[in-house]
Amino acid sequence: MNITIAAAAALLLSLQLPSICVGLSTKPASTRRDALGSILGGGAAAVASSIMLPGKAAIAAETTDVDNFLRTGGVSMPMGVSGQAGKAKPETGVLLREGTGVSRDSKSGNVLAEILVQKSNGSDSSDFMAVVTSFQSPWALATGTVYDVECRDSKTGDGAFLAVSPPIVARSLEEIKDQVLIKSLFGPRGRFSFYGQPTDVKVKKSTMGDGGSYKVLDVSFSTLSQATQTEVPRRSKIIATLPKGSKQVVMLVGSASALRWSKGADKAVGEAVTSFRATAAPETGFKLRPVSNDRNNFDEL
Repeated sequence: MNITIAAAAALLLSLQLPSICVGLSTKPASTRRDALGSILGGGAAAVASSIMLPGKAAIAAETTDVDNFLRTGGVSMPMGVSGQAGKAKPETGVLLREGTGVSRDSKSGNVLAEILVQKSNGSDSSDFMAVVTSFQSPWALATGTVYDVECRDSKTGDGAFLAVSPPIVARSLEEIKDQVLIKSLFGPRGRFSFYGQPTDVKVKKSTMGDGGSYKVLDVSFSTLSQATQTEVPRRSKIIATLPKGSKQVVMLVGSASALRWSKGADKAVGEAVTSFRATAAPETGFKLRPVSNDRNNFDEL
């Protein structure tokens, strides 16, 4: 059976080669994009259509994106393995402590991670202190090179992730303006900027809690949908704290689409954010080192 299919494919390809060559030769000044466009969208696509089932062939023809192929070296698949190829990893500022990992108890939903932040009185950027972070999550741990500490529902996009701000000179969390935190989260390389920087970012509410130890922001914004190339409104609840002795703010960012937010997702996000805690770990004589970027250690218990 495999030999028959292979023979049929070879015969169809030989019949299509003249059209491919014509497509290339009729454009003397054709660019690399034109050449790939002729091959991906012309003769080769016809061969693929002949071999594939009709439904799959139609989908393949509609989703071929030459510009995206040239730009990223990968195919379009939002946050999927194939879509991540060629994409720069979003910057959350999170550095896991070497020798530790991210864990989530599947029964309680408790997520635990030990991260490193810069000391407020440190001599340089590698003078770290350890911070233990925890929160309750109804979503499973997200694994892969794109994620640091994040839990999400891959079907709905609801979820929460840990983020750390750049070094900030401030004596207390109350001194730090909301826009400073927003800038670090919604910048060009932020977690929400995987397919383009968010637009219409607005802080709808900002409150201090727990004696000034935590700040909670309610934010609305829009992100670009890679699938439809349209702006999708989202809502987010962000909780931030400045651990004692640190010059970096540690945050938990929960979000969902505006549609799901209005249908109850705000409750799940709110509960996750409310449960968040980030506390300076006991000092140790051991050298604190971050986990290298090419290593991930996740544990769903």
